[in-house]
Amino acid sequence: MTGLDFALDRTVTIAARRETVFRYFTDSERFAAWWGKGSTIDPRPGGAVHIRFPGDVAAGGEVVEIAPPSRIVFSYGFESGKPIPVGASRVTITLEEAAAGTIVKLRHELPNAEVRDEHVQGWRYQLSLFANIVAKEAHAGAGELADRFFGCWRETDAEKRRLQLAEIAVPELAFRDPYSCTNGIDDLNAHIAAAQQHMPGVVLERQGDARSCQGLALVEWSVKGPDGNPRAKGTNVFELAKDGRIARVTGVWA
Repeated sequence: MTGLDFALDRTVTIAARRETVFRYFTDSERFAAWWGKGSTIDPRPGGAVHIRFPGDVAAGGEVVEIAPPSRIVFSYGFESGKPIPVGASRVTITLEEAAAGTIVKLRHELPNAEVRDEHVQGWRYQLSLFANIVAKEAHAGAGELADRFFGCWRETDAEKRRLQLAEIAVPELAFRDPYSCTNGIDDLNAHIAAAQQHMPGVVLERQGDARSCQGLALVEWSVKGPDGNPRAKGTNVFELAKDGRIARVTGVWA
């Protein structure tokens, strides 16, 4: 493919493992969840790429190169021929491991500057959408994860509680709220023990469904005393690691 002298580059970081991200280039159902119903991809060199945008706008091309889980190259253009016909440009996507998740680097090579500039906002939107769809799959169990975190505050056995925290959180777990500023599972474990001493018998519970976006989850909660009466309520912001565990929690009291 020659004459593609104008490139558009964009990078996003997705809060998910690289293997999880790459499945969206090898599974047509996931590919369609990103691009739109009816979109498909045949993940092999020469395999067809079909994209269906809202409003019956269709684009496509074919896979040029694929190297799971790190790189895919495909040609791209519009079935209408405008602004470029099918196969008239080239998209290269590379995935790199990072502490926060997966770095997605996109390069779209096009025949002229005008067409390149027409695609800037399109890719800004599509990669943002992609990042959130993948993160939502990677962290689909955010509500259950929050329940297990809240359950740790009811566990009175320090060793059992430490093991429970280790199952759901990274070792460096950071916890912040108006009364807490802890770093690491052991620090939080000791802090929970002190909270139980000063507030015996209280119960921390999730209220409603978890709401997630781009690797963050918002969870409403309430605290009830031993008599069952409400004592406090608020919202926790859970920052989720790429492997699905909790990396950071910030509690905002109402």
